[in-house]
Amino acid sequence: MIVSHLSLTDFRNYVSAEVELRAGPNLFVGSNGQGKTNLIESIGYLSTLASHRVSTDHALIRQGSELAIVRARLEHADRTLLVEVQVNRASANRAQVNRVAVKPRELPRYITSVLFAPEDLALVRGEPSGRRRFVDQLLVQLSPRFSGVIADYERVLKQRNTLLKSARGARVAEGQLSTLGLWDERLVAFGTEIIQGRQELVERLRPQVAMAYASIAGIQHRADMIMQLTTLGVQPDDDDLPSAGQSANPGSASADEIAESFRAALSRVRRAELERGLTLVGPHRDDLLLELNGLPARGYASHGESWSFALSLKLASAAVLRAESAVGDPIVILDDVFAELDEARRAQLASAIGDYEQVLITAAVFDDVPEPLAAHVVHIMAGEIVEGPTASKAGEDGL
Repeated sequence: MIVSHLSLTDFRNYVSAEVELRAGPNLFVGSNGQGKTNLIESIGYLSTLASHRVSTDHALIRQGSELAIVRARLEHADRTLLVEVQVNRASANRAQVNRVAVKPRELPRYITSVLFAPEDLALVRGEPSGRRRFVDQLLVQLSPRFSGVIADYERVLKQRNTLLKSARGARVAEGQLSTLGLWDERLVAFGTEIIQGRQELVERLRPQVAMAYASIAGIQHRADMIMQLTTLGVQPDDDDLPSAGQSANPGSASADEIAESFRAALSRVRRAELERGLTLVGPHRDDLLLELNGLPARGYASHGESWSFALSLKLASAAVLRAESAVGDPIVILDDVFAELDEARRAQLASAIGDYEQVLITAAVFDDVPEPLAAHVVHIMAGEIVEGPTASKAGEDGL
């Protein structure tokens, strides 16, 4: 899968932009704040319907405009597709494939990508919500139907929390909440699908993460990960609730087993939920535990180790998408990554991604990027594509 042409209208700082892209590496060069990241962010948004920088879509729309449009021509296996998303400030977003309207959540069926940026250090050092989002976005790319499952779960969760808050305010006794059981079953039904999907995905990612980390940091280091489930007593988001340790269902747990443990957990925390007016167990509170040499990476890993682990997660994601996606290789996107790496790790990263169908790279300094990745250069200045030198590094005097 490659993007052969990208078109933007009122996206971020771009009034309009038309960019021709090629198979293999494409390097976007420009000073900080000129719009390099905005370009690659638009492609990431097409494949995940989310930004790696902001939590709301409104920030993607250029100031003073009511909508933004991202349009890309895709090529895969002698087939060409035109995909488009319109991000609206005051109404629901819209999408098209070959000029035919589709639901926006259908777009990941046609384009996949893996984006690595400095912000991804938070995958290792940050809060559980970031790691949940990482797993869910990859899950949706591999199986777009999970977009609907996750949306349904969040809707039920919101309704259930509203009921719990009302009961807390009215001091309703537990036995009087007859409708809570109905919401419990719906929560369990959707939540079980999410838990099972996440665990099966993590099992597929684990060997890829281990190999990627060993290739970056050396075979003497062991990287691993496991889902921590609140339905089994782990409370990564809440130190006030008792924890059962580093528990997780095996990746082969059946849906019935997961659902049974979910129901038991809801029963176990019922009183605490009524006191707080909040749903305390479920996939919305689970975590992905990252381990380095048998210890939690969060809190134990150094800055360099954390950086290598985050990069390994993204390389593993690309490997799984390559093996399982119906649209071929994911588009690999590296946003200002090489500036953070020493020369040896730059070379290792370049080797790891060099054979993907298309790689998009941003850099403020041309010389930060290994030469094999600088075959096609696009220069960015103040939200515009500008003419610039595209020859070898020897000719780059003004960057």
